[in-house]
Amino acid sequence: MAFIKGVGDFFALDIGTTAIRVVQLSPAGTGVWNLQHFGYVPVDERTSSSNSAESTHRLGEMIMTAVGQSGIKEKNVVIGMPSNKTFTTVVEVPIMGEAELKSTIKYQADQYIPMAINEAKVDWAPLGVSLHDTKQQEVLIASTANNYAEERLEFVESLGLNVIAAEPDPIAMIRALLPSGVTDARLIIDVGEQSTDLAITYGDTPRLVRTIPTGIRSLVKAAVQNLNVQDDQARQFIIKFGLAPDRLEGQVYRAIESTLDAFAGELTKSIKFFQTRYPNTPVSNIMLSGYAAIVPQFGDYVTAKTGVASTMANPWQKIRVSQADQQQLMSVAAEFATVIGLAERGNKI
Repeated sequence: MAFIKGVGDFFALDIGTTAIRVVQLSPAGTGVWNLQHFGYVPVDERTSSSNSAESTHRLGEMIMTAVGQSGIKEKNVVIGMPSNKTFTTVVEVPIMGEAELKSTIKYQADQYIPMAINEAKVDWAPLGVSLHDTKQQEVLIASTANNYAEERLEFVESLGLNVIAAEPDPIAMIRALLPSGVTDARLIIDVGEQSTDLAITYGDTPRLVRTIPTGIRSLVKAAVQNLNVQDDQARQFIIKFGLAPDRLEGQVYRAIESTLDAFAGELTKSIKFFQTRYPNTPVSNIMLSGYAAIVPQFGDYVTAKTGVASTMANPWQKIRVSQADQQQLMSVAAEFATVIGLAERGNKI
């Protein structure tokens, strides 16, 4: 999905809460890419979340630092749109031809998005026949506010770059994390700094997309409050000891247990919603990305709470990466799901 369309070579840009990430790929066969360039620059959260002229200028400098350090020379760029600034949903409409579907979505989009149609940029993509009603088809609809989209566009292009497409982060995440040839239903969770992007897919398409306002910061906050430690130490405890009840006498786990339980409740709610809508399509696996793939025993916890087996997702699974790049990426590799998904859109947009 894209709010803007163009063609040609490009690189991907993910302006995250705590880091700038850039990636350029080159096709190496069907569904396989070579890593050409990548860049990673940490960002102070106060800079990424502020709208002040000073912070915006600083953020622009960091983006160009990431691009410069990566060796990327291309000016065409695909950018991610954070999930808290986009709305993505799957709707059902009667089966019809492409022209009629285009007209239907155009004139009925205001029924599906939480903002006035003249104040939003809207894009959509057909997903195929409904999983429970063969007379219906499902359509993925994504939208973002005009003001935000235009501001983000102007900001990136003011750096001398040419934005050829913008895509919601969760859609890019799915592209990177979902293995090729999947034919069942999967729940993908990408735990970030402030929130978690969640998608339930069937085959290679999303059927439920939402965001949970719980990220690693929520766990750190709970640990700080309950263990009486500083932020940095709380984060280290969580990353090192994770959810193991036998490490540090289980203190870390108990400190964040109530926050985790609320998080697990949201996962269970999403699975139940999907199963109610598609009773004959069980969710067979939960794929863990971001901090969910880093925090020890996070997967065991999720499996125990949801009753669904969990596995680590790998955003690099379709990318050929040199030994030297693997070494450089080792400590941050799990953070690249969104930017890799953006880069995997293909050489033709």
